[in-house]
Amino acid sequence: MEFLSEYGMFLAKAVTIVVAILAVVIVVLASSMKQKAEKGELKLTDVTDELKQLEKELKEELLSKKQFKAYEKKLKADDKAADKEETSPSKVFVIDFKGSIDAGEVASLREEITAILTVADKDDQVLVNVESGGGMVHGYGLASSQLDRLKQAKIPLTICIDKVAASGGYMMACVADKVYAAPFAIVGSIGVVAQLPNFSRLLKKHDIDYEQHTAGDFKRTLTVFGENTDEGREKFQEELEETHVLFKEFVSKYRPDMDIAKVATGEHWYGQQAIELGLVDAISTSDDVILGLAKEHQVIKIKYQMKKKLADKIAHGASMSVDGVLNRLMERENAVK
Repeated sequence: MEFLSEYGMFLAKAVTIVVAILAVVIVVLASSMKQKAEKGELKLTDVTDELKQLEKELKEELLSKKQFKAYEKKLKADDKAADKEETSPSKVFVIDFKGSIDAGEVASLREEITAILTVADKDDQVLVNVESGGGMVHGYGLASSQLDRLKQAKIPLTICIDKVAASGGYMMACVADKVYAAPFAIVGSIGVVAQLPNFSRLLKKHDIDYEQHTAGDFKRTLTVFGENTDEGREKFQEELEETHVLFKEFVSKYRPDMDIAKVATGEHWYGQQAIELGLVDAISTSDDVILGLAKEHQVIKIKYQMKKKLADKIAHGASMSVDGVLNRLMERENAVK
């Protein structure tokens, strides 16, 4: 009986601790909801310096002591000569854009581009790694407009496609002065698609009425729950065609030498096919492009990311504490058995 009493007391204390931690988490999260969203921060990575460091580490492993000593001596001489030069090497700013359907990543893209425009010199350039299968027209339209800000500022822009830049992704890529694609990267899909289910017959089957009231003949062309009309379908198709025309005009503006009628069929191609159609300019991976640029330029990767809120950090810590308590309880229970 004494053992059961002690075990009951231990269990009660443990439960109290867990409840207390959860209460703190709830209070912190509730207060954070009332606070304004914290501003993000820019993270800069000197890719050129990282590559030099990698080369040095590999040389140290692969060369003899005598060879490595000579290599280090040459490095010091090169660094000394570089310090004497009055001008610093031009910069290549690298941005990674991995787009979702709504292109929500454009919020970070606009911050990154604004930062570059603030500091870029006339000899600097920008490289953007685009990876996206496309999505909402207005989202990718804005993303493309952000890239166009670089063109308007006369800053050379390169796009690299390692995996996919289709539809809205290609809308972004075509803005560049030069487009690289890996051999099997998916490129193109210059078309527009829209689809939605319709449950009107299912609702009728179960005697469920659905009403939709609009002002304006085409405020809603197609509906999910109501009965669609041929007139609505025709108008909807017309809107898709208009969007497609705008898409084709946009691509033609930046790649005027391409046969837009041949490539704007909604089809996609692999990189080695896309170069023949004029969708891309050269076959290469972003890794090789960056390695080449790093030989003559200072390559800097720039990324805008949101700061972790205090509430997030506390919640994570509390979660870890709860897990620890529960694990100890399980260990104690197993020991009792």
